[in-house]
Amino acid sequence: MSLSVASDLYIGGEWVAPSSGQREAVINPATEEVIGMAPVGDRTDVEQAIACAREAFDKGPWPRMSMQERVAILGKMLGWLESNRGRIVDLIIREAGATAMLAEFMQYGVPMKHAATMLKDALLIQPKYAPAEVTPNFTGQKVLGTAITVHDPIGVVACITPYNFPYFLNIGKLYHALTMGNTAILKPSPFTPFEALIIGEAAQAVGLPKGVLNIVTGDVKTGELLTTDKRVDMVSFTGSDKVGSLIMAQGAPTLKKMHLELGGKSALIIRGDADLEKASMDAIAGFTIHAGQGCALTTRILVHNSIRKAFVERLGMMVGHMKVGNPADPTVQMGPLIRDAARKRSEMYTEIAMGEGATLVCGGKRPVGLDRGFYFEPTLFDNVTNNMRIAQEEVFGPIGAVIGFDSDDEAVQIANDSDFGLGGGIYSADAGTAYEMALQIRTGTLAINGGAGTMLSSTPFGGVKRSGIGREYGIDALLEFTQAKSISFHAG
Repeated sequence: MSLSVASDLYIGGEWVAPSSGQREAVINPATEEVIGMAPVGDRTDVEQAIACAREAFDKGPWPRMSMQERVAILGKMLGWLESNRGRIVDLIIREAGATAMLAEFMQYGVPMKHAATMLKDALLIQPKYAPAEVTPNFTGQKVLGTAITVHDPIGVVACITPYNFPYFLNIGKLYHALTMGNTAILKPSPFTPFEALIIGEAAQAVGLPKGVLNIVTGDVKTGELLTTDKRVDMVSFTGSDKVGSLIMAQGAPTLKKMHLELGGKSALIIRGDADLEKASMDAIAGFTIHAGQGCALTTRILVHNSIRKAFVERLGMMVGHMKVGNPADPTVQMGPLIRDAARKRSEMYTEIAMGEGATLVCGGKRPVGLDRGFYFEPTLFDNVTNNMRIAQEEVFGPIGAVIGFDSDDEAVQIANDSDFGLGGGIYSADAGTAYEMALQIRTGTLAINGGAGTMLSSTPFGGVKRSGIGREYGIDALLEFTQAKSISFHAG
């Protein structure tokens, strides 16, 4: 069954057929069925999108509106998207392969909550006055001077998003950029274009000024046109660290501002005094949510050796009872990987881990009876050492690696022994010790005993080391999409 979604590019406030006339099939990763034919943008389309975004920023009303005016329009967009909740959730299930619960609550519900909070946070941003200073001038008179700092939008922002949480990331990037007065060009993954194009429907429905939002699809070359063009002032990218480093290099000649949310190999530390029931629930989620296709997932499971055997037995039993299948079935707990190449990557890392001496506890192969779709069993390894590739490299598949430790210092050392630093967690009955450990771990976010129980909308999210540059969410993150400008003056 095909989807009822836009099938053209959204450029300059209008639906535009791709200049090449090319369209390609988008498939449901759970069934391999074609769900729609998506437009494929090329250089001509990107040129048009950049020109429209540039015109809208340089001459249009959007950056010159008050914050209240922009917030009102973007609030109406959220209202339109909420009125189309059912369509969007169905799209997330069928295009991204998310389970029904994941699609409803995390892939749709959380970004909508985050966007609404961003609009509220933005209204709190006000110009700031510097303390007045008295300074003698060349005539000997004393001048009383001060300055005000305002935050100008940066300009044209290229938002480049991956396939794993496409609607979530599309909304997040656009609401950061647009709220602060920038214009934007959204370039989604070729695997999940419709979760971007539907936002164009919302923009058109509420009368977002022409050129403020542009949506172009295409391959890697399409993205490279955005990251190298001097008319684009900033790139906000989510994806792998390897691609992120390439984008930095592409943007360097034109000195673009870079906002990068990249990969992860996050550690979940389970101390000997941890609540094993709660910790095991978190541990299994940490490598099976969305079939392990999440940058901040805790795929390294560090367990105190005094409880490791019992914990691995419990975790292996839980993994063995997980229902894997078509996410259209609400009882399914884990759906497919996005494409066959992703499944082959998980198969490759399974072979690598066994070759390096890790013990396969469960999983490691394609599920029996699921002949269509890109499924791979949730897979758990024990006896992993932190120098193994399964512990150091991002798989982006449903594979968890258990690593033993004997002391808190050793756990912190293992957690920090990584090129990445995005997420993490600690389970312990001693919250004070857990907090002291958290302060020593080099990562962007960390949850103690499950964290706040929700994804907080004003809490900064981002990573260190190869996990990225910059933060999302909260007032400081909104200001990353601006340039500070001081205007000085004196009395008399």
